[in-house]
Amino acid sequence: MDQKHIRNFSIIAHIDHGKSTLADRLLEATETLTPKEMREQVLDNMDLERERGITIKAHAVTMYHQAGNGERYQFNLIDTPGHVDFSYEVSRSLAACEGALLVVDAVQGVEAQTMSNVYLAMENNLVLIPVINKIDMASARIEEVEHQLMELLGVDEKDILKVSAREGIGIRETLEAVVSRIPCPNGNPDAAFRALIFDSTFDFYRGAIATIRVKDGRVKTGDAIRFLSSGKTFETDEIGRLKLGRFPVDNLQAGEVGYLIGGVKNLKDIKVGDTITLAEKPADPLPGFRDPKPMVFSGVFPTDSDDLTELRAALERLQLNDSALIYEPESSAALGFGFRVGFLGLLHMEIVQERLEREYNQSLITTIPNVEYRVFCTDGKMLVIDNPTALPPVMKIDRIEEPVIDSQIVTPSEFVGNLMKLAQERRGVYKNTTYLDSSRVTLHYEFPLAEIIFDFYDKLKSSSRGYASFDYEFLAFRESDLVKLDILINGDPVDALSMIVHREKAWEWGSKLTSKLRELIPRQLFEVAIQAALGSKIIARTNVKPLRKNVTAKCYGGDITRKRKLLEKQKEGKKRMKQLGKIEIPQEAFLAVLKIE
Repeated sequence: MDQKHIRNFSIIAHIDHGKSTLADRLLEATETLTPKEMREQVLDNMDLERERGITIKAHAVTMYHQAGNGERYQFNLIDTPGHVDFSYEVSRSLAACEGALLVVDAVQGVEAQTMSNVYLAMENNLVLIPVINKIDMASARIEEVEHQLMELLGVDEKDILKVSAREGIGIRETLEAVVSRIPCPNGNPDAAFRALIFDSTFDFYRGAIATIRVKDGRVKTGDAIRFLSSGKTFETDEIGRLKLGRFPVDNLQAGEVGYLIGGVKNLKDIKVGDTITLAEKPADPLPGFRDPKPMVFSGVFPTDSDDLTELRAALERLQLNDSALIYEPESSAALGFGFRVGFLGLLHMEIVQERLEREYNQSLITTIPNVEYRVFCTDGKMLVIDNPTALPPVMKIDRIEEPVIDSQIVTPSEFVGNLMKLAQERRGVYKNTTYLDSSRVTLHYEFPLAEIIFDFYDKLKSSSRGYASFDYEFLAFRESDLVKLDILINGDPVDALSMIVHREKAWEWGSKLTSKLRELIPRQLFEVAIQAALGSKIIARTNVKPLRKNVTAKCYGGDITRKRKLLEKQKEGKKRMKQLGKIEIPQEAFLAVLKIE
């Protein structure tokens, strides 16, 4: 199709602002799907996406629209994930578009993620069409939200579309706005072929499948293609367009969106953001490519050590459709054999754990999530540590650097004091405050990533009665006064409970964690000492009192020395038991750190 009649666009929005519902209405209005094929959140094909109301995996779909000017247009809707964990995938999807619909909830207004998505879109020079959704709601604040969008984007009131995706109001106007306001692609059909990979999936029969946007030139079946990041060459088996299924075509040319199958057996060879060219006539790579980098790491162990092989197979299969997931074998004295798994963020970690338990019936123990630290040793070496047990001895460490994020919190102005107090507790560095309107404020803070991976989001919501929203992006590694906090049970360190904390917070964490463990570890016939230590220095201690067996019950009458003799014998036995006894640590103990107030 002529590029003048192609429109590539995305829908960007904060979670639960109606992005998937609006996509459903666009598919209905363009008759891409029959009424029988339609269902709610049609582009979200995972159960988890439907339950949580979020998009986890990007999707693309081609639609055809007969515009009011009598001409027929090809719309390529590139749906993006909505969460900050997937910001790189979102940026690559936006790089494949010329414009985007910015959807804002008429009740909730502009949120932190809305602003983050706006900045991402602006970085990619996209034309934004502001859309206020849910105008049919009784509590809709249309005028207020209009004012917020005018302040944020610098647009006029007439440029803002008002729709109700649920009721189908304003959908026709939205389609016409896509035609009139989003520019057509400007690729050169006669130049050397190059295409951007913005998504990939794995098919057990066809191998790895790349979803691409052709920037220049054209590609047809049988062409020898090259992936520029790896330099590997493959032959194209099939190309086509996506309409919630794969529809083969003869060729794809500049401006078009589709899929490409080339007999690639490993998903790692198809990297999101990479450039594809023809092997005999390679072109320059497109800008912006980088390998997705895990930010949060956790140990994942099977509850029963016999299930290790099954867990490995489950992780392998998950990795086929999620190239950002990385794992390596790990062993723990407390938990046995398992895997150290790297995730893009906390949501990604939750999703992977839930899929392992649901889809692969795995019973798991997961250790405290950690971030990646840079440890500079006295001998000049730099180590990258994602597991506290790998931290070198204190005398060999020169300094430790931790990842810092740049964040924005959007909140009603009445909760600013609560949130500033929370930010201060989490070692936040205040940058500035901007007012969206008379009642909504954006707070800019820099936080150590380690401070927000536990329960920061829950505390944020409770401090603002659910009204505040939070978004962040990685900033840099910075030096910090960090120490390794060990938990000892009867003098033996439990490696799965070790953590890296800031020195100022070590005593507080140690005392709270030992108190929590005292409640969770079952009583034995001997006293169990629970200690928190920094190196060889004990900073907190609690004891689990022993169960007392009444050994003097069989004594009746006689001298007190008879009873004393039995009590001394019991005392010796308890001492020996304490040296030899093994203590079962329940699974809740490993999650205790996540529930500390």
